[in-house]
Amino acid sequence: MEEFRVIDNCLMIRLPEEVDHHRSAYIGEKADRFILNKEVKHVVFDFGDTKFMDSSGIGIIVGRYKKISCFGGRVYIIHADKQIRRILRMSGLEQIVEIMERQEK
Repeated sequence: MEEFRVIDNCLMIRLPEEVDHHRSAYIGEKADRFILNKEVKHVVFDFGDTKFMDSSGIGIIVGRYKKISCFGGRVYIIHADKQIRRILRMSGLEQIVEIMERQEK
């Protein structure tokens, strides 16, 4: 289950186990409401629970980047496992968002 929370000026989005086209529209719309209605400067996507992501997940990130960068904000990705980081790198997202490295156990 996805979770949205504003901490200071950051919108924290905990993504679900599977980020696919069924969930991506809802996640994007809800994130946009927070960005436009709250005092949000940055967006942090938490992939800690995510095991699968298709191209719609890339769309969620790019869409929020386009909105938040208009206000001078940034997008960060945290807790992405090796497979998710690989998808993010292959898509070129590391050029526009900051991917925080996960400490492997």
